[in-house]
Amino acid sequence: MLRQLLPPPRFARLIAFIGSSAVVALGLCSCQTSGPSDITGSLGDQTESSRPAEPRREVGFYRDRFRANPKDADAALEYGKALRAAGQRAQAVAVLEQATIANPGSKALLAGFGRALADNGNFQQAFDVLGRAHSPEDPDWRILSAQGAVLDQLGRYEEARQYYASALKIVPDEPTVLSNLGLSYILSKDLPKAEETLRRAHSQAGADQRIRTNLAFVVGLQGRVAEAEGLVKADLPPEEAAAKVAAFKQLLSRKEHARADGDKIPVAAAAHAD
Repeated sequence: MLRQLLPPPRFARLIAFIGSSAVVALGLCSCQTSGPSDITGSLGDQTESSRPAEPRREVGFYRDRFRANPKDADAALEYGKALRAAGQRAQAVAVLEQATIANPGSKALLAGFGRALADNGNFQQAFDVLGRAHSPEDPDWRILSAQGAVLDQLGRYEEARQYYASALKIVPDEPTVLSNLGLSYILSKDLPKAEETLRRAHSQAGADQRIRTNLAFVVGLQGRVAEAEGLVKADLPPEEAAAKVAAFKQLLSRKEHARADGDKIPVAAAAHAD
């Protein structure tokens, strides 16, 4: 469903989503928390349904595998993912950096390392590493979308959209890519275009709750709060719906403070960087 890299352009951040996917690591729509969180993008390596229910247990399991053989690329990759899911972002970077040194030819490890860097806020380095994880002759739409999410965090919106467009040529109407593109429009404050894109993402068969929450966010930003709350709580049990709506109201309130302070709208890309 996919966070901290070069000094990020002052993004208002709440905690925990995505899981990123993927990006994108994550949030208001997370099944693991009902607390407030950022609206998030995806880094393309983790879907909401695939996130571990008990990340600490996952960390312990994969840590043992990794320590038994630190050169095992698969063990390192899974350990890094578990650390990211548990919020141990700096440690995930360290583990995956070590693994890429031991396995310099592994594109999967480079992709994982790039996503971990993005989670940790090292956006420029993440973009550079992700660029080495595939090639123009063999492009990976998930990595292209993750690169776009990272560029959005760097404020390079037009460039980011070129990466989303390239990803959509490979997987037309892929909802996670469309959602990232919609978030890019939110960041550049083109709210009508953001809503149009997120509605398109939401209409796709593979759309998850994160995408619906992102759509609700842009609807709320335009002042249609009742409609936005209806989107947030749709198909949820009453208690969970109430918690999500409360978190959503807090997020919109943060948006108003951000605007008053001249800050950016609170959006984190991540996540569909996962």
